[in-house]
Amino acid sequence: MKNTNKYTRQYYLPPKTEMKWTKKDYIDKAPIWCSVDLRDGNQALITPMSLDEKISFYKLLLEVGFKQIEVGFPAASDTEYTFLRTLVEQNLVPDDVTIQVLTQSREHIIRKTFEALKGVKNAIVHLYNSTSVAQREQVFRKSKKEIIDIAVEGAKLFDDIAKEMGVDYRYEYSPESFTGTEPEFALEICNEVLDVWKPTPEKKVIINLPVTVELSMPHVYANQVEFISDNIKYRDSVEISLHPHNDRGCGVADTELGLLAGADRVEGTLFGNGERTGNVDIITVAMNMYSQGVEPGLDFSNMPMIVSLYEKVTGMQVNMRSPYSGKLVFAAFSGSHQDAIAKGMKWIDEKHPEHWTVPYLPIDPKDVGREYETDVIRINSQSGKGGIGYLVETRYGYKIPKKMSEDVGYTIKGISDRLHKELTADEVFDNFLNLYVNVNAPLELIDYHFQRDPDVNVKDIRVSLTVKENGKEKEIIAFGNGRLDAIANALRANGLKFSDLTYEEHALEQGSKSQAVSYVSIKLEDGSVSWGTGLEDDIIASSIKALFSAVNRFLLSK
Repeated sequence: MKNTNKYTRQYYLPPKTEMKWTKKDYIDKAPIWCSVDLRDGNQALITPMSLDEKISFYKLLLEVGFKQIEVGFPAASDTEYTFLRTLVEQNLVPDDVTIQVLTQSREHIIRKTFEALKGVKNAIVHLYNSTSVAQREQVFRKSKKEIIDIAVEGAKLFDDIAKEMGVDYRYEYSPESFTGTEPEFALEICNEVLDVWKPTPEKKVIINLPVTVELSMPHVYANQVEFISDNIKYRDSVEISLHPHNDRGCGVADTELGLLAGADRVEGTLFGNGERTGNVDIITVAMNMYSQGVEPGLDFSNMPMIVSLYEKVTGMQVNMRSPYSGKLVFAAFSGSHQDAIAKGMKWIDEKHPEHWTVPYLPIDPKDVGREYETDVIRINSQSGKGGIGYLVETRYGYKIPKKMSEDVGYTIKGISDRLHKELTADEVFDNFLNLYVNVNAPLELIDYHFQRDPDVNVKDIRVSLTVKENGKEKEIIAFGNGRLDAIANALRANGLKFSDLTYEEHALEQGSKSQAVSYVSIKLEDGSVSWGTGLEDDIIASSIKALFSAVNRFLLSK
């Protein structure tokens, strides 16, 4: 690209830190979660949510388990003010939930914000002002001292108006555009605000360090967070909070490294909705923890419902590959992947291990409300015998022999390839039934009768087999050392040449009724093998129909 020289690094490194976060390999406990879907997420929508939609979304956030929910900027518009008042007047705020609101450092805005909170038991009032070099120079054209004065004046107004109104809310301060701010200056302005509020362990202040715009690799942000965490005043009375955006596609990484670096709290949205490329996706961060055996404190066990409601009220679409929530994130089309998953699932069923270790599936899809049969094994021209066999067995009960699975797999893949489409589970099964089960043409089975013939050998079975071929019925007499062998010899007497007959069977449960399923293979003169399946009420009839299916599949292929 020709304009590379147009750009440069806009972030600032902190003084040398120990980088203690690099010595940790996972997050060992959940942070305090704060959803900002109803403010940061809502303002990013082409068509913001209506009052009813916001209430529906708010109830979803409660159901998921959020205890801190930012409901908007009540002084910014009548809609947001009305929404907050509706929550209060309809008694929709549980006692253990804290409502968060955002305000600028201006007296009439702060005053209206506190008025909107009347009747709220637990609230966080969030003050912010921009502190980055770019904002100071280009937008505000103010010195560092003047920027500090804005923050300090706002902090004092919080205290004054709270005392005037007789309320005792918690406070939060954000040096907005933190990632473009010199870390020493960010520390200075945060300490100045803390000196006004004088937090205590019983009434902690939140210092929020927003990745307003991602300007660096995630480890740089972690170093900045660790510097603030290690040097901030009143540390035992401060919660360090993260608010990452996703301009570089690293919002989740910023959050995870920031937590390793000492942060206590995360502000984000479901599915990463937010301005520009979005906010950090809280679902991904929480589920990443869950996949490592750490309780995230949020409940995403019904992910399809969450996705459905989110899409309905926001008008947004969850990407099919969005981690943990997308329609295809557990789907395996590749034959080798399907085979590994099928074998892994069988291993889990056999061994009942303590931990989940199925290849290609970092978590059990059922933990987020997904189904193996419809969500994991997906059938197209890239699929393999293992996946198709697994699907037919787990969903429909047919335990196709391993060698037969390869034949069925190639057949089903060929159908998908010709149609240029994915096949649903029912389409796979319908094709299996039509092509392999009880195939009775061109050689039609009409009837058969068995009897022992003492004149030949007491162990031999005599069969009188009636078939229809080319529109004509004929009766064939043959003998065998068993019923299926006798039928096979009758078919050979009719001119069919095959050998090496193999046979497997099992019961198929269908409701309260059990049927017999048989699988038969025959080896033809050219060395090829033809497979067939029979389904009947008794095992003898099932095995005979399986043999006729194998023969007819061979005849149809000629």
